[in-house]
Amino acid sequence: MNVAFFDSGIGGLTVLDAAMQLLPNESYIYFADTENVPYGTKSNEEIKKLVFRAVDFLTHFDLKALVLACNTATAVVVNDLRTMYDFPIIGMEPAIKPATSLSDKKVLVCATERTLKEEKLDSLIENLNVENQIEKCSLQKLVTFAEQFDFKNPEVEIYLKQKFKNINWEDFDAIVLGCTHFLYFKPQLQKMLPSHISILDGNSGTIARLQKLITPNKSKSQTETRYFQSEKELSPLYFDNFLRFINEITDYRK
Repeated sequence: MNVAFFDSGIGGLTVLDAAMQLLPNESYIYFADTENVPYGTKSNEEIKKLVFRAVDFLTHFDLKALVLACNTATAVVVNDLRTMYDFPIIGMEPAIKPATSLSDKKVLVCATERTLKEEKLDSLIENLNVENQIEKCSLQKLVTFAEQFDFKNPEVEIYLKQKFKNINWEDFDAIVLGCTHFLYFKPQLQKMLPSHISILDGNSGTIARLQKLITPNKSKSQTETRYFQSEKELSPLYFDNFLRFINEITDYRK
């Protein structure tokens, strides 16, 4: 059986990478809807239509779980999917709880435009009773930079400085990366932010949840990883080289 990962593009590869480290004996399928990226600027109706089509495609494989490795898709459609299928469906959740537990200082939640507008995020903040600690910031353009492989383009730093120009970092203790694409830019953020700012993402929490909901394979025999770009399958060699390339040029694991 397979564990499927879905994202609008390459952002979810960071989540798949985390899963492969923790659960190395699973067979994986990664579906990147590259024909329709980005999702963060689309309407809820458009996102639901695209995700439903992709998940319907993935159900032709023998799935033991599905990970929505996309914060935007999670915010819009995860509850609908859970009523439609009987296998575990794990979504992304911004790491607001661990971030706000660091201190009483503010936390900057960075995400796509659509994620920031969704009730799911507001409900999470309200349930944690941390409304007074949270500031929000859209970093939508980072998705475009990532999908164009502009990880080290000087324009990235210019863009981030512009987005953060009115923030007094002395009031903050943490920044939450609420989009899987954003993790590729963690090295730039670490260089430009004050040293006391912690940078958190939801990957480890998502994979820990996955680990609890499935029965992990004990053996690596007959495992495989398959990669699809909008229903077009790529070769395993291409996929392995692609993962290695992404890690080498972004250093996002650091």
